[in-house]
Amino acid sequence: MRYFYFLIVFILVACKSALVSDVSKNSDAIFTYKVDESSVNETLKTLSSNEMQGREAGTAGINKAADYLIERLKEYNVKPYFKTYRDTLTNFKGTTFNIVGVIEGNDPILKEEFIILGAHYDHIGIAKEGIDGDFINNGANDDASGVTAVAELAKYFGTHKTNKRSVLIAFFTAEETGLLGSFHLADKLKKSNFNLYTMLNFEMIGVPMTADYTAYITGFSKSNMAAKINEYSGTKLVGYLPMEFQYQLFLRSDNYPFYQEFNVPSQTVCTFDFTNFDYYHHVKDEFEVMDIPHMTNFIQDILPVVEKMTNSKSKEIKLK
Repeated sequence: MRYFYFLIVFILVACKSALVSDVSKNSDAIFTYKVDESSVNETLKTLSSNEMQGREAGTAGINKAADYLIERLKEYNVKPYFKTYRDTLTNFKGTTFNIVGVIEGNDPILKEEFIILGAHYDHIGIAKEGIDGDFINNGANDDASGVTAVAELAKYFGTHKTNKRSVLIAFFTAEETGLLGSFHLADKLKKSNFNLYTMLNFEMIGVPMTADYTAYITGFSKSNMAAKINEYSGTKLVGYLPMEFQYQLFLRSDNYPFYQEFNVPSQTVCTFDFTNFDYYHHVKDEFEVMDIPHMTNFIQDILPVVEKMTNSKSKEIKLK
């Protein structure tokens, strides 16, 4: 009888250990990582500083921003996807480059599929006519805010390696001159038989919306991405903004070239709703008018969503 008792105890302990192990691998387990507000603050402040001179593609200012982003990727253990982090454009008059890094997936099969997380790090540079002596279009909201979000996602996945699928980190140049950076990269990846599952782009998330959701998604009706984001987050994190359709924003940001080339869900999340920010392409689009707690909270909310995107066994995000 005593041996039977010990056998039962052994089985119970083994089952408990297995259960703990399963929970640790389950994508529905409690997400405990906390986004550091000071890190969000530092990245956004640096990218939108006067030192970057408005980050116009092909200028010394954007090259400084590129150097900064490369150092962050190195710090976060994100490797270059190509031979170097710099992906030089072939469709731009002059020299400018995307910054592209990769976090390899930890699943031997799913790692062959990629999720792209992107944002454009260029802006419109120096204004011809200044305001109160200020001529620098710092581009804090447009789109240093989106770049900051992607940098924080790179930080998490690069240091934690929780992603089964591989994650491509893309900071695009020359968005302001016609999406040239994203068109160049999408074409280049397509020619290399890149296996793209989905692309999520971040654009102008520096100020909050007044709505029953945190952000809207472009091309809302083109896929089930909005529904899956809300399902993964357990809340209404993204919604539909009618003005997005009116202004055809789906076609006007760096998600579009990937949709065009790969025919997979490729969409942008944004919190600029045409009423909550007066400084679009304006010298007053500066760090001081950004809402850092809002940005931090949004990044905190989207991070476990992206983790579930990387870890779902099947391709749950689909075109309609």
